[in-house]
Amino acid sequence: MSQGAEPVKESAAPGPGLPRSVLADTVLERLTELYPAAADPVRARSAAAYMKHVAPFLGIPTPRRRALSRTVLEGTERPAETDCAAIALRCWALPEREYHYFAADYLRRHVARCSSGFLPVLRHLVTTVSWWDTVDILAAHVAGPLVAADPELGRTMDEWIEDDDLWIARTALLHQLRFKEATDTRRLFAYCLRRAEHPDFFIRKAIGWCLREYSKTDPQAVRDFVEGARDRLAPLSVREATKHL
Repeated sequence: MSQGAEPVKESAAPGPGLPRSVLADTVLERLTELYPAAADPVRARSAAAYMKHVAPFLGIPTPRRRALSRTVLEGTERPAETDCAAIALRCWALPEREYHYFAADYLRRHVARCSSGFLPVLRHLVTTVSWWDTVDILAAHVAGPLVAADPELGRTMDEWIEDDDLWIARTALLHQLRFKEATDTRRLFAYCLRRAEHPDFFIRKAIGWCLREYSKTDPQAVRDFVEGARDRLAPLSVREATKHL
């Protein structure tokens, strides 16, 4: 994906405190031993260029990285929320992008171990070294399940959709991506209208994407919404939303 905003290198806001975790100590020790040993400098340069140099890469192909991740986690216990936070934050503090992918995958796997108290950590991850490759996983597979488990967090998403940080707003748009019949359509359509005039490619694309995904569940509702809002939605959003209608 090559259009849109320039990658955000760092967040200006201070991050949450780093909890102590013996599990994180073990995981990071293994991770920082196995991942660098599999690095490919040529592939790393290509991957960094493709991702607009948001971060340096080790250059590990995805299948190999996932195999190494299984080795890293072999024999480790199920994490508590503090372990999830410690592992994610410590991975995010490392420069190479593969560590961020490891953390995003780990949270996706263990999000059921986390509560609404995880939101400050999630916000830090979304707003730090931000680009679509990690934000979209965090939106659909971490923010979404957290909201599904605690509907009161919908109010936080109502705040996030108003945020000046485009990645926070994108997370709010995409958090219901996998909800299907459980989608809060009032919230979905309201969010799309609220950010319909946003100038950034990644917001306009996200509007179209979340509508397109929901069209697989209720095509008529999406068709009616797009027809009624066509004069407000960007052509990109309309094109994406109606791709399967």
